[in-house]
Amino acid sequence: MLAKPITLGPMHFEKRSDAVAYLKDMLHRYDVGDKVSEKDAVILRAALEHHPNSVAKIGCGIHYFSVRTADYGTKCFWVNRSDGTTEKFSITGSIHTR
Repeated sequence: MLAKPITLGPMHFEKRSDAVAYLKDMLHRYDVGDKVSEKDAVILRAALEHHPNSVAKIGCGIHYFSVRTADYGTKCFWVNRSDGTTEKFSITGSIHTR
């Protein structure tokens, strides 16, 4: 099966695994508790739109993204919604080529 290119905001990747690697590198640049920069948020928003449950994850709207711990103490991105609720999302679960 041929790799399918994927575009996340201004970033274009030749294959899904390149996009996942980019997002993992992004995650590791942040410490737990950090708010994600506006520049990185553009790419995260695009990645989240590829998630199979994007409508539920986005909910009433994204206020900002942050980095927090998740299952088993792992670090992950969180959606902080306009209504104050939060939702974690997986980098690998978010990126699906269409």
